[in-house]
Amino acid sequence: MTAEDVKKAIRNVPDFPIPGIQFKDITTALAKPECLKWMRNEIVSRYKDKGITQVVGIESRGFILAPAVAIEMGAGFVPIRKHNKLPAETVSVTYAKEYGDDTIQIHKDALSPDDIVLIHDDILATGGSMEAAINLVKKLGVKKIYVNCIIELEGLNGRKYLEGKAENVDCLFGIEVDE
Repeated sequence: MTAEDVKKAIRNVPDFPIPGIQFKDITTALAKPECLKWMRNEIVSRYKDKGITQVVGIESRGFILAPAVAIEMGAGFVPIRKHNKLPAETVSVTYAKEYGDDTIQIHKDALSPDDIVLIHDDILATGGSMEAAINLVKKLGVKKIYVNCIIELEGLNGRKYLEGKAENVDCLFGIEVDE
């Protein structure tokens, strides 16, 4: 199994969620056990020596691999959710997306200043939602933040946009926006 094999297993859905967007649907790769295992193992191998104590998954597709990565690393899992989805006291960040504003939240007591955090999501596009997640985690005063996504949409400059906002920004592979 290679990055190219996983890349080939990802479905492209034209005009979703709005006309002109080429949505990268990872569910077709997740349905293949060998792809799922490769993605999990690849993320773990890149971060196993970083002292990660918490893996933060961004709603919703970040929830898929983040817990599996956390288990393999002996870390906890913390969700970042959309507004009004968490039951206890939260901290929030509102940010601009490609198709409107959104608010994300994390439980106020989910992370501590001793935590070294890996924030995970499925896709890095322009970097807006990941920047919001970084800012949200920073509000809780953690020690270090690392960023990982499965796919980087090349040409949208998300990685460059996030430079200096975390210890690193890493994606398993890139895909052209129109690919």
